[in-house]
Amino acid sequence: MRHDPLYQPITVEQFLDIDFGTDRKFELVDGVIRMMTGGTPAHSRVATNLVSFLHQRLRGTGCRAYNSDMGVRLSDQSLRYPDVSVFCGNPATPEREEQRAFVDPVVIFEVLSASTAKIDEGTKLEGYRELRSVDTIVFVDPENELTRIVQRLGPTSWRDDLFAQPHDVPLPALNLTIPHTEIFARD
Repeated sequence: MRHDPLYQPITVEQFLDIDFGTDRKFELVDGVIRMMTGGTPAHSRVATNLVSFLHQRLRGTGCRAYNSDMGVRLSDQSLRYPDVSVFCGNPATPEREEQRAFVDPVVIFEVLSASTAKIDEGTKLEGYRELRSVDTIVFVDPENELTRIVQRLGPTSWRDDLFAQPHDVPLPALNLTIPHTEIFARD
């Protein structure tokens, strides 16, 4: 559809005005609507673990963790839904509470699956790195219980660590570390 000369790309505002119902989830990529795949129990467990841990630790800090219902606006024609994202500042203002997408995440988590890993660690990573507010991007592999941490070092420099063994996840912008055992907890 993207290469169809009759197809007119849409904006994030137009995308957010569409009622897709509740049984499917979509993202907007370069003005083109893309359906997202469903998750596995392991994917859901890890994402829930992250949101739960962050929710408790961030209370009262001015930062808030959101699940994949909160969009991250990458541009006028691209909107993604990370598995977990953290926004700081004053996220509880009435105006902000009405928004369905933010432009200023500080930390982003993508929980990987075989069907999404290439996109998550490719085009999504590129888009997230373009956002000036982003300090840390974490890719979590629930199957192998491993993490990859992409950490901003400066305006245009990044550190990219893929850990081949269990490793806690430091989040310096939030002044906390998520223990490996909390990320992959099964109870």
